[in-house]
Amino acid sequence: MTDGRRRAALDWAVVLVVGAAAATGFGLLGIPSPALFGGLVAGLGRALLGRTTLVLARPAGTVAQAVVGVSIGALVQTDTLRRIAENWPTVLGATVATLLVSLAAGQLMRLQRGIDPVTGAFAMIAGGASGITAMARDLGADEQVVAVLQYLRVLLIVVAMPVVATTVYGATAGGGTAPAETGPGWPAGLLFTVVCVVAGMLVGRVARIPVGALLGPLVVAAVLDLTGASRGADVPALVEQGGFLAIGLQVGLGFTRAGLRLVGRALPLATLLIVGAVVACAGLGVLLSRAAGVSLLDGYLATTPGGLYAVLATATDSGADATFVLAVQVLRLFVMLLSAPLLARLLRPRAT
Repeated sequence: MTDGRRRAALDWAVVLVVGAAAATGFGLLGIPSPALFGGLVAGLGRALLGRTTLVLARPAGTVAQAVVGVSIGALVQTDTLRRIAENWPTVLGATVATLLVSLAAGQLMRLQRGIDPVTGAFAMIAGGASGITAMARDLGADEQVVAVLQYLRVLLIVVAMPVVATTVYGATAGGGTAPAETGPGWPAGLLFTVVCVVAGMLVGRVARIPVGALLGPLVVAAVLDLTGASRGADVPALVEQGGFLAIGLQVGLGFTRAGLRLVGRALPLATLLIVGAVVACAGLGVLLSRAAGVSLLDGYLATTPGGLYAVLATATDSGADATFVLAVQVLRLFVMLLSAPLLARLLRPRAT
């Protein structure tokens, strides 16, 4: 091994160790998507402190996108679709209204110098933070700005949600029972992941789907789940976290000092817009609860713009209708991700 390759291998080893350690720490603190955050921090540190440029190999980033897509697609269940079908006009209306709120907030982000329409929209899209971050670069957005502002939204929601659910909606802990894990185990999960990644990427390439590396596996995983072919298999935790870590590293390693200053300048406006979007979505939750005949707590959790796993944990623990909450959240997640390529095309400035 030459000295250059040895230094590169050592460089990557240090970055990966730092990323894994940071992910473990974030996980202990209860921060959402700790592996992605860990990779982001490790990559950011290396980008700003290193003397040379370190870039994640494109095949690694592509496979990471595919793994994230499979993880999201596996959220679709028959019970979820049944609840959507029972209340489809109101659920669809709430989803479209949330998308419009997100787009309005995203276009207001353009008030910040350096934020283009596509970056502003993706930074404020409500739901699917990991998926949006993974596809941001391919759709022409500034992935560093998108990643930081997406996860700022998730953090604000996760911190505020238990307080709001308890003080405003009267939620009480211990009102529900968490579902038991019934999956077939990690070998089946690994096979399921490989099949979805390979088949999904092939479908994405043949059909020329925008961001096919993520959306192709997502669709294949959803189809296998709905047809029962997956037999309850899911992405193994270690593989899923590896995918998130790689996405975080890809984003973090691309940071520059100028990019970091842009993010810092954007934080005050972004925080204000995120709070406004959360309040607007809470209002949509009131309308949803009345139209669908569910509790105000169910409506609030169903329309909360982000933090899916924290939302489901709160719904389960408080005795809320977790299936209804999941149905609305998953539908919105799919609408946001599948519409992202079209939104990018519509918002991208046209050449004159």
